[in-house]
Amino acid sequence: MHGFSLLHRTWKDNLSGLLGATERELLISSPFVSREGVDFVIDRLSQRKRSVIRLNFVTNLSPLNISQGVTDPEALRLLAERIAKTTIIHLPRLHAKVYIADRKRAIITSGNLTTGGLSRNYEYGILATDPTIVADVRHDLEGLGTIGANVSFEQLVAYCAVAERIQSAFRKQLASIRTNLRREFARDLKIAEDELIRLRLHGSSPTKIFENTILYLLRTHGPLRTSELQPQVQTLHPDLCDDTVDRVIDGQHFGKRWKHRVRAAQSHLKERDLVEIAHGKWQLKQMSKSDDGIRST
Repeated sequence: MHGFSLLHRTWKDNLSGLLGATERELLISSPFVSREGVDFVIDRLSQRKRSVIRLNFVTNLSPLNISQGVTDPEALRLLAERIAKTTIIHLPRLHAKVYIADRKRAIITSGNLTTGGLSRNYEYGILATDPTIVADVRHDLEGLGTIGANVSFEQLVAYCAVAERIQSAFRKQLASIRTNLRREFARDLKIAEDELIRLRLHGSSPTKIFENTILYLLRTHGPLRTSELQPQVQTLHPDLCDDTVDRVIDGQHFGKRWKHRVRAAQSHLKERDLVEIAHGKWQLKQMSKSDDGIRST
């Protein structure tokens, strides 16, 4: 559709372009925000832009968010220090993730301005460049801002001190749990994780999952070296690619052996004539769908 484009897992590249194109006004709505997210914004604005751009940042500074570490008031304080004309707005129950540059571009996405939102999680959204749509989205977000609380820099600094006490108390509370309860929790957690892996593997195998993942990555990103494929597979399947543990489920080994399984998956795909190696990179061969699945033509 004219004026729209889909954003996939690498949506942060689109956000980088949006930030770099901002000239006068930047409106961000992100319930969760981390230091990495703030650094991402700051690094993509020149020194000149940081002094002239007006930034309105709508977020949720609830104590629960802070105690759980999903929102970092110190990161917001840094943002307000680096971008002179910053207004922080606290809005309880905020869930919208929207990024608007001037009145020209708007990203509407599932991704928060956090490490997970930018790099780790499966996120999805759209980039709107239609002036009418961008204006409507901006109008709605500005309307939400009017029912929130403007937080001055001085108030934010004071709240950072309160936040540190909340986080410290939360950490002490967790540490105070009796050792036997922690062990019981760790045991039950492992049982649940193992069962979840069994559910994932029902009717399949780790190698098959890796095969499908490799095909997905090559379709999405184009040719990749093995050294580029492996970390992306690990990011998508952290439970099957845990370097710290050799998990054994129903006689199958997981964890430390995941790279071997990825290489096996690459070999199987090559044997089935679905992928090939060219100039040291794995790439798709011409594909077509059939009743038996995907095969080369």
